[in-house]
Amino acid sequence: MIQFYNSTISKCIIHFVGNKSLDEHIKFSKTIFTLSEEINYVLTNYFFRSFLKKEDFFNLYHDVDLNLNEIYSYVSQIFEDSERFHEQSVNLAKHLYEQSTHPKIKGGEFYVVYFKNCLFEGKTIDAIGLFKSENKDTFLKVYPKGDGFEIESEKGVNINLLDKGCLILNTEKDNGYLVSVVDNTNKGTDAKYWTDHFIHLRPREDEYFNTQRALSLCKSFVISELPKKMEVSKADQADLLNRSVSFFKEKETFNIDEFTKEVIGQPLLIDSFNKYKTEFQCERGLTSVDNFQISNSAVKKQERVFKSIIKLDKNFDIYIHGKRELIEQGIDDKGRRYYKFYYTVES
Repeated sequence: MIQFYNSTISKCIIHFVGNKSLDEHIKFSKTIFTLSEEINYVLTNYFFRSFLKKEDFFNLYHDVDLNLNEIYSYVSQIFEDSERFHEQSVNLAKHLYEQSTHPKIKGGEFYVVYFKNCLFEGKTIDAIGLFKSENKDTFLKVYPKGDGFEIESEKGVNINLLDKGCLILNTEKDNGYLVSVVDNTNKGTDAKYWTDHFIHLRPREDEYFNTQRALSLCKSFVISELPKKMEVSKADQADLLNRSVSFFKEKETFNIDEFTKEVIGQPLLIDSFNKYKTEFQCERGLTSVDNFQISNSAVKKQERVFKSIIKLDKNFDIYIHGKRELIEQGIDDKGRRYYKFYYTVES
């Protein structure tokens, strides 16, 4: 997690970037802001608010050569010589404009910011922030006049919600820097222009990513692959999901052999799981990692989507949290399917 307690803005410039496919314009600012202490504080909080709890990190990437990634090239030149900040901010704005071709992309102010004193893993690091504000809110301005008050409305940027942002920390340069990214506006395919086309990222393969990936693999195997291999009830699937999560919650490190032995159990299923793991990784272009430190925060986040629910027609949703031996399944003499549950306390 990045810490921003002592971070300040060293340089800040704003350009306007419209939608190229809609013939909207791009406008470059000629001056770098001189910020008062108050505005520096307000902007720093506005830019950093969405990153406070981010624990998934990325690296800048290019399929052929990292140096061909435009963001990597431009920010590297700023980190090497901050006097080139304005020149490279214009290049960054031009690059964003070239990627702004989807008809749903809104034009907006594009901020390029140089930060001092960001803290990551005990190290003080400079960072470059790329931010875009696309949405305007209506604000009321109330002020005294005579014996009463006047009210006016104004359009402006809501400083409590950042539309789009990217923080690039000056560390791990050879791997594409350490990058954190947010997009609070677009969630569909048009959103890819910010993360995929403009910035061009790939996940940083750390303990958070490895934990998240392993849990996703487990869920995909249980839900999608296991029913193809054998007849399996929803209760058995729920049990496997619960045991998978429990394994990650109870262990400090992940070991693939230990996991398959304790959770999967049956030799034939272990073999199917290992084959599926290879396919899963190949399809996503991931390296194989069979041993790693488990990230507790990643487990907590993934646990939310590991809800084991049995849906019975349109009448019942049953949430299963554990102890498969307390559930029985059968068919009565009238051909109706049923579940039987054993419990000690009703709450």
